[in-house]
Amino acid sequence: MQRTDRSNQAVYWGTGRRKSSIARVRLVPGTGQLKINKSPGEEYLQFNPAYISAAKAPLETLGLENEYDILVNAHGGGLTGQAESIRLGVARALCELDPDNRRPLKIEGYLTRDPRAKERKKYGLRKARKAPQFSKR
Repeated sequence: MQRTDRSNQAVYWGTGRRKSSIARVRLVPGTGQLKINKSPGEEYLQFNPAYISAAKAPLETLGLENEYDILVNAHGGGLTGQAESIRLGVARALCELDPDNRRPLKIEGYLTRDPRAKERKKYGLRKARKAPQFSKR
């Protein structure tokens, strides 16, 4: 959803989810900075190039990596889930920015929410499927 911030700049919102991670993403016109929970994105993602490139991938696909700042509020899960939820949130915000962005992002698979999540534990078992040792006698 497009809104304007205090300086009357257009702000584009997108929400991404993965496993138990939720990322609320804002795209603001800027220089390509990534800020996650008010700290530099590279520092938050522990300077892991896979996580950083995953978070910025939708912008790089469209060639907009130096046009917008990514401001993220992320919680839940681990770094992998958060990085992938940021990717989905950025892709959704870019679709809001311009509906023509949808096609290239869809082809790359950035608009698909990964439904895999941890399976619940069942009673009588140690984990979701791990059973106690069976003794015949």
